[in-house]
Amino acid sequence: MALLHFRRVERRRTARASLCMNLLIYGETGAGEKFRYWTKSVSVSAHGGVLLLEAALSVGQAFQVVNEYNGKKAKGKIVAVRSTREGQVQASFEFAEGGEKFWSMSFPAAGARPLRRFVARVAEGN
Repeated sequence: MALLHFRRVERRRTARASLCMNLLIYGETGAGEKFRYWTKSVSVSAHGGVLLLEAALSVGQAFQVVNEYNGKKAKGKIVAVRSTREGQVQASFEFAEGGEKFWSMSFPAAGARPLRRFVARVAEGN
């Protein structure tokens, strides 16, 4: 696990990145009702992301997600749902299948340390 702050240990498998990507999610609820939403991501990681939704889906709800940018499809599962101050619903999800290269970007390896910048020191007294 990477150390995010001296008082808190980072628990995510990979780092998150803020990315607004147009997505189509669709599936069927446990009651047999079909749903289909055009939405967008708030943040993404190699293992899932956070979506803005019109209506709250339940935790554990399975769905299909399509990336409008590259046309890739994956299966996902809702792991957390919360409301924002603006009244929007944000749903955190993880990929169940097909999440490899879904976002068309690379993420650091799990447990990787952040890169450090080296500053060249100027010799004094010259």
